[in-house]
Amino acid sequence: MRTPGGRLWSVLVTALFALVGLTAAPAQAQSQLQPQFGSEAGSQAQSQARQNSALAAPNFKAPYPCGQRWTLSHHSAEIRRALDFVRADGGSTGGTPVLASAAGTATRMSQPSGAGNYIVIDHGGGWQTYYFHLASYSVPSGAVVAQGQQIGVTGTTGNSSGPHIHYEQLLNGAGQNIVINGVGLPYPSQYNQSYLTSDNGCGGGGSNFRTWGSDIRVRADAYLTSPVVTVLAGPTNVVVVCQKQGSTVTAEGYTNNWWSKLRDQGGFISNIYIDHPAAQLPGVPVC
Repeated sequence: MRTPGGRLWSVLVTALFALVGLTAAPAQAQSQLQPQFGSEAGSQAQSQARQNSALAAPNFKAPYPCGQRWTLSHHSAEIRRALDFVRADGGSTGGTPVLASAAGTATRMSQPSGAGNYIVIDHGGGWQTYYFHLASYSVPSGAVVAQGQQIGVTGTTGNSSGPHIHYEQLLNGAGQNIVINGVGLPYPSQYNQSYLTSDNGCGGGGSNFRTWGSDIRVRADAYLTSPVVTVLAGPTNVVVVCQKQGSTVTAEGYTNNWWSKLRDQGGFISNIYIDHPAAQLPGVPVC
């Protein structure tokens, strides 16, 4: 009698479960969980892909020459996370070289009503940089450029109120917060609140020269009003990484307004104290 009773109980339980729809629940729950798991996995994969892309970002440098100090600002009306740069070291913004902040392939673009003459550099891995309002181009479309190579000249073409570099970093077409030398830059609403001195194009070697004279002051910038960072006691060998125009200096019947940035002393000396007959040193890039 146990066997028939067991069969009868089993039949009754099965019928009851079927009546209330419980037999479908496990299959239904599984079918609902699978999309959720797949969605979560997809989200994780997308997040990992974004992280991998971010990790693959080039080591971007400032888009202007070595040793120059510029101030930056961001307009809230900008669609993307752009920054505008103008010189803050006494030099002229207009006419200053614009440099590739990382290696890549350059493309010339033009938008007279907006960006003016501009360059887009594709760095690979979805990364691009934009350089707006150029006075002129320095490379042809399709040129493969090195980090620190001149790609244009700062200007005010397009919709611009004055010479400046409008600079952007994009990942897969989306504007990113700008990072230079691995450090995120601030986004001040106006100039002269934040500054950035460039090390782009400084080079690792530089050119060797010898100084003359004694007690030569090495200054933080190419101006007689700039702070003194050290003093060269007497003639010595120095490595010059770049040069630029600054204060006019007169000594021993000579006058010169070119200054050399010294690699090892971290400052500038007037070219008048470089033992070379040329006012502007040959083979040395402009800062």
